[in-house]
Amino acid sequence: MGFRKDFLWGGAIAANQVEGAWNIDGKGLSVADVATYKPDVDVKDYKKNVAVTTKDIEEAIQAGNDKYYPKRRGIDGYHHYQEDIRLFAEMGFKVLRFSIAWTRIFPNGDEKEPNQAGIAFYRQVINELKKYHIEPLVTLSHYEMPLAMATKYSGWASKQAIDEFVKFAKVCFESFPDVKYWLTFNEIDSVTRHPFTSAGIIPDQSKNLLQDEYQALHNQFVASAMVTKIAHELIPGSQIGCMLTKLTTYPATSKPDDVLVALNKNLLNYFPADVQVKGAYPSLVLDYFAKNHIKLDITDEEKAILRENTVDFISFSYYMSMIAAGDENGLEMTAGNTVVGGKNPYLETTPWGWSIDPLGLQISLLELYDRYQKPLFIVENGMGTNDKLENGKVHDEYRINYFREHFKAMRQAVDAGVDLMGYTSWGPIDLVSASTSQMSKRYGFIYVDLDDEGNGTGKRYKKDSFDWYKHVIATNGEEL
Repeated sequence: MGFRKDFLWGGAIAANQVEGAWNIDGKGLSVADVATYKPDVDVKDYKKNVAVTTKDIEEAIQAGNDKYYPKRRGIDGYHHYQEDIRLFAEMGFKVLRFSIAWTRIFPNGDEKEPNQAGIAFYRQVINELKKYHIEPLVTLSHYEMPLAMATKYSGWASKQAIDEFVKFAKVCFESFPDVKYWLTFNEIDSVTRHPFTSAGIIPDQSKNLLQDEYQALHNQFVASAMVTKIAHELIPGSQIGCMLTKLTTYPATSKPDDVLVALNKNLLNYFPADVQVKGAYPSLVLDYFAKNHIKLDITDEEKAILRENTVDFISFSYYMSMIAAGDENGLEMTAGNTVVGGKNPYLETTPWGWSIDPLGLQISLLELYDRYQKPLFIVENGMGTNDKLENGKVHDEYRINYFREHFKAMRQAVDAGVDLMGYTSWGPIDLVSASTSQMSKRYGFIYVDLDDEGNGTGKRYKKDSFDWYKHVIATNGEEL
């Protein structure tokens, strides 16, 4: 069968990891602008790298520079977007996934009127994409909540966030009616893994963190459903997707205890997609809430909103798989995408500890399509690793091998009947890492001459993988 003729090949970036220009043209501070690079923390220690306290935030607000805050500078995409899009077009991109920073449109999140300079910037970006016939795939919330919403309203734990987000989304739909594809929340399930980054919840200010996390997640479900309805009304033919972190977990052994633990982890991973695709909470999750004394503020009106405004497609990130056991004593643990899990002894890992598992992508596609019977879109996948620039060249055969095997797995799933809309590699151009705020963790087909402390020329260089991916797109994945 092969990939569909209109398959959307491309790449994915996020405003907070690329744009920089943190205090330009009226932009306000976001939660990403207080994330620090921590050179003394092990890159595999995910929890310490994303940890934030009230004191950290206060110090960041007082800091008037980007010295310790890499996401304030990114790769200066705000001033290089034309050059970068031209390189994406040269690779043959059919789609670019990017986010609209909430703080460029509403600097504090709760203003009555939008910032016109922010709207003008994204209008220029979209026009540039359209010039090269690249479809925009816009994420409305990609770890970029206005900092003021976190400090004033407890972030997404407050229903105030729903109203402000809906206002922001409506402005986006009205300003960019030529955008067909939208995602509401990036990795919406991650609220319980990094509540500040995902939901603006400051842990040391929460009296019941688990309660606040799930209330925030519920509020995001409601907001997602509301803006899905608005988008369908304002942009006829638009397609709105949810976005899940696909954390595929295998049992460490065939021991029933291990199988049960892995099953429960996978079910909990699926539940945010269940709500947005099926329009209701799974009964097993409601039972989990009851057993853990989690009492959410859910109204009958909100239940109706969820039920009546489900998404058109399911998108997800996939980087690695994990193993789980009933008894974790003796189980080697390793890092992953915003999570720590058991290390699979049968798989190689990246220098950041992420297991490399192409077959896991095929398994994930089959499971997702069997569960939901809706079109799927892989919107993040890639290999974050060290690259060496020599004489203007980066020979990254390891990256080509990574993608080749994952594309083969995608092809196998498609040939089995999975309806796959497209694929956007994460970080087609090197960018600041979400978890560790590093530049040295490189994903791109394009090298950016900047280091972890912001030193360098910022010049862009094509890696060997650039031409390889260009050929994959040109042949629609037929020649790998």
